[in-house]
Amino acid sequence: MKIAVLGAGSWGTAMALMMARAGHHVTLWAHHPAHISTLEKDRCNTRFLPDHPFPETLSTSHNLEKTVSTHQFIMVAVPSHALRATLEKFKPSLQKDAVVTWITKGFETDTGLLAHEVVRQTLGSTVRMALISGPSFALEVAQGLPTAVIVASPNLETATFVAQTIRTANFLTFPTESIASAEIGGSMKNILAIAAGISDGLGFGSNARAALITLGLKEMVQLGNVYQCSEESFLGLAGVGDLVLTCTDDKSRNRRLGLRLGQGESIEDAKLAIGQEVEGIHAAREVHTICKKWALEMPICTQVYRILYKKLAPEVAVRYLLTIAQR
Repeated sequence: MKIAVLGAGSWGTAMALMMARAGHHVTLWAHHPAHISTLEKDRCNTRFLPDHPFPETLSTSHNLEKTVSTHQFIMVAVPSHALRATLEKFKPSLQKDAVVTWITKGFETDTGLLAHEVVRQTLGSTVRMALISGPSFALEVAQGLPTAVIVASPNLETATFVAQTIRTANFLTFPTESIASAEIGGSMKNILAIAAGISDGLGFGSNARAALITLGLKEMVQLGNVYQCSEESFLGLAGVGDLVLTCTDDKSRNRRLGLRLGQGESIEDAKLAIGQEVEGIHAAREVHTICKKWALEMPICTQVYRILYKKLAPEVAVRYLLTIAQR
């Protein structure tokens, strides 16, 4: 199949590599022509995945409209804050029966909308859409290591089609209709990973991290109630699976941000050192707004927001969390 991947960061590149190796003809698009020129010259994403050369079935493009118009399977891999603008730009070029998938995680900045709500608003309610989410690091996907994800869509037939299309021997896919819970889990785990990283950066140990993960899952379920999600829907790959992975492994940008903050670095220096988008920063603000709107008590997310946006000392925040956990 001809597949277009929109966004040549680490995740977009890893997915493009995985699908091209599986025999699909993949076009990888990036916003900046200079970035595409480098990819074409090096036949590799030297910035994010330098040890993984492009197979012959992977080509590159900086022409968004042409790329979308010539592919029926579209995978969007841009940051959450760029999702709507990207969709609006390629909408006129989208084929009638095209499938639009995304690996973007996080609430939309300012509106607080989930990604599937943004897709529906932008492309219409009849578009075939699906989210790909779960415990998966880009590097390990690029390395071909075993990975399992869910493919969520309001339409199970679409979810099944996408799952079958991208499935490989080492990339396992499970279709589901639980799209809201998958998106909430994929966004909130980034906030909770920052909290876990802060705790570890402060040297609070494995017990405290386990407590934060467990109580964080409770907050995830609580937010899901607002969207009529079942508690059970958070107990799978896109919920607790993604949460545990992101909170415990240093490949996570959000966890690394938390580690640096816990060790005394400023947010600006930590972001500069990581050098990539840290989605949990945006998610913390949007989830905080939702908590205020629905009068939700979600102390971990609230304390992360205060650290990131109100300059609360990380040690004060984590000790507060461990104290109120006893109430």
